[in-house]
Amino acid sequence: MWEALAGSGIGIGVALPLGYLIARSEIAAAALQPYVAASQAMPAVALAPLLALWIGYGLLPIAVLCALLVFFPILVNTVLGLRSLDPDVMGAARVDGVGWWGMLWYIEFPLALPSVLAGVRNGLTLSITGAVVGEFVMGGDGLGQLLSVQRQEADTIGLFSTLVMLGLLAAVSYGVVRLVERLVQRD
Repeated sequence: MWEALAGSGIGIGVALPLGYLIARSEIAAAALQPYVAASQAMPAVALAPLLALWIGYGLLPIAVLCALLVFFPILVNTVLGLRSLDPDVMGAARVDGVGWWGMLWYIEFPLALPSVLAGVRNGLTLSITGAVVGEFVMGGDGLGQLLSVQRQEADTIGLFSTLVMLGLLAAVSYGVVRLVERLVQRD
């Protein structure tokens, strides 16, 4: 879970500003979107050994792998949320003299937040997959490593139990972000 959370933090930290840049700059969108789309064609199982060679073993390369999986849904939903803002609201704020920072903090971010949180919700569930794949390839002491051992020993009951636990972790992650969404919507 630590690997998934660390990777989610990295992915969110990169996806949000990049999503804002792509949503607000046609030049950045034209330059970056093809590469972002192409990044999704690379399977995590193929990237994991490269990350192990480049970064080493342990928490960091697995977290980076998780970040790569989390990045895309958060970026796409951030761009979608920002591009779908009501232009009349944006125009009215500009007429009232709201600057760039005020526009971002008080108008754009709150209005785009439901879309951004939907991306985070999907990303967090994917980060668990990234942690498992990372542990398959790079080792570790989590559920991914446990699955590898259970597979080698043909432990069917253990495999099912671990898969159920992974499903529960994903469901809890999803539910926590959904709870945050509901709390934010009440304000």
